[in-house]
Amino acid sequence: MAIRTRQSQRRRQVLTRERIVETAVELLDEVGKGALTVRALTSRLATGPGAIYWHIGNMHELLEAATDAVVATALDARPTQPTEPAGTIEAGEAVGAPQDEIRAVALGLFDAVTEHPWLAAQLAVQLTCNPWGPVTLRIFESIGRPVRTLGVPQGDWFTTTSTLVHYLLGATAQASHNTGDDTVPGSEADRAEFLNAASRAWQELDPDDYPFIQAIAEQMREHDDREQFLTGIDLVLTGITTLRPPATPRPPAPERFPSPK
Repeated sequence: MAIRTRQSQRRRQVLTRERIVETAVELLDEVGKGALTVRALTSRLATGPGAIYWHIGNMHELLEAATDAVVATALDARPTQPTEPAGTIEAGEAVGAPQDEIRAVALGLFDAVTEHPWLAAQLAVQLTCNPWGPVTLRIFESIGRPVRTLGVPQGDWFTTTSTLVHYLLGATAQASHNTGDDTVPGSEADRAEFLNAASRAWQELDPDDYPFIQAIAEQMREHDDREQFLTGIDLVLTGITTLRPPATPRPPAPERFPSPK
């Protein structure tokens, strides 16, 4: 009995919540949400289901924890320097400005979705159905803090931050390679073939009916998803700063000297 007790204690010490979450992320990356089961976890971790439930209440909680862990890693690893191409920073805009912080948060999440194809759907679920959960709170706080320093009035903080978050979710979901539809490209090679076919189809349209589509057919073939995503973020930021320009500090009043008597 004493030996069994010591073995159980060692198992609980080794099998932590963090380890379960890390293993869940690995399974999600390898086989997707449908294959994330308690049975798969017990097999990978060489433990029993009771030990899993000791640390994780249910699969919904595990998915939330896995999503939050990936988001936290993405935001912690985001660059402190701007990652956009040279020339995209406006004159007079200092490195580390709120715009740079928002771009870094957005690109960190975009890259995380690219690396973890299951993440886009889980982000949408968490932000839509669980606004009080850790994922929603982490993303809103990371984007909301720099929004607050852009000069946006406090009454518009929620709307402005939500607009950025909604664009971010929609664009990352579109760029995700895990859509559940076999007709959507799932790799870079598939993507190139898909864009080539789409571009050719656009170019073959009647120019009288679709002059604009024909004009952009080649651009669509050659576009970069990450660059397109950042362009959208910059457009939103430009709109924010145009509508709500930062207050210009009032110059100090000239020093008054007493008049000579």
